[in-house]
Amino acid sequence: MAASRTRGQPAATAAVASFVANGPPHALLLAGPASVGKTTLALDLASALLCGADDPVHRPCGTCRGCRMVASGNHPDLHRLAPDGPGGQIRIGDPVDPEPGTVRWLIKGLALLPMEGGARVAILEHADHINEPAQEALLKTLEEPPAGVTIVLCSDDEERLLTTVRSRCARVRLGTVATRDIEGILADLELADPPTAARLARLADGRPGLAVAYARAPEAVAIRGEVARTLLDLLGAGRAARLRAARDLLGRAEAASVALADAMGDQGVAQAAPRTKGRGRGARSAAAPLEAGLTPPTAPDDSGSGVSSETVTPTRRPAAERRRAAAWLIEVWRDVARDLAVLATGERRVIRDPGLLEELAVAAGRLAPEAAATFLARLSNASEQLDANVSPELAVDVLVLAWPRSRVVA
Repeated sequence: MAASRTRGQPAATAAVASFVANGPPHALLLAGPASVGKTTLALDLASALLCGADDPVHRPCGTCRGCRMVASGNHPDLHRLAPDGPGGQIRIGDPVDPEPGTVRWLIKGLALLPMEGGARVAILEHADHINEPAQEALLKTLEEPPAGVTIVLCSDDEERLLTTVRSRCARVRLGTVATRDIEGILADLELADPPTAARLARLADGRPGLAVAYARAPEAVAIRGEVARTLLDLLGAGRAARLRAARDLLGRAEAASVALADAMGDQGVAQAAPRTKGRGRGARSAAAPLEAGLTPPTAPDDSGSGVSSETVTPTRRPAAERRRAAAWLIEVWRDVARDLAVLATGERRVIRDPGLLEELAVAAGRLAPEAAATFLARLSNASEQLDANVSPELAVDVLVLAWPRSRVVA
């Protein structure tokens, strides 16, 4: 595709270009990890289908009226849905007067004639967050959409979609993106100098959307470093200190995840959980604490005496925000544990954040060789538990107590 913005996904881009040349499917599922470019590719397809260029080979051209309106986000024949509200879902909507942003609202809009006289495209971001009643309502439209309509579902976890939904869609799979390609994206967008781009590309672990968000939210990068260092410090801490630190870690994680969500808002990509309705850029300071509303358990300190942690203010943030913060914290924790496990084997070239190399190397030397690798399984379990709506505070408490303990070095 001539003016495609998708980078590092040659197979997926070729498949979509074939759809443009030969006629798109009525429903398309773009599946792959978070922030690897699914929404960008969906917008490339929308631009191509709404492009005014005569030759399909030159679509999207990037310069015609249709391409410009798609790029600016105001094309009347492009419909977009994304998770919203406290539950972070795409809902079914009222049967008589459906609210904007719901599936029934989309279906009603697609039944109208196109305003620009051509195709119509609907993009459902994070389609795995469409609740089951809404998926069932979407089925008939997926199977028999109005003439000229293409519906694109972007999903980080396609297994959450109903089998009947998946069976009605053509499927294109996207994978993670090479580090060099991510560096190139950051350079093209003029978001980072080469050394910073190289670091952010490694931190993003193959997800260009996340690298762009980090570049746009340097405060999140700083918080990430603080959290990683705190986790390394906790290797030598006792139970009470760990439980006290858990609340601060969640608070910092929320600050980072809010900053990243705001930075990702312009991309149409989310990292771990959708933004809450009504929260725009600057709606809350990125440094706001997480008021978890959970009193940490009393735990003995290293000398055996009882130490009671402070009671946290009982006001809770919305569940979606708390899960998003915990998910981001677990991701950073996974990178730290992975780097410790890698260093235990003597390999240094592939660690995620070279800026922490010295501190990681010291910490790795004080751990049992298999300790970090074993802990990685706990992190995977915690991620699954978050998806199953386990309390984020409880999940972090369990992890912080299970975090390996440094050996005494003579």
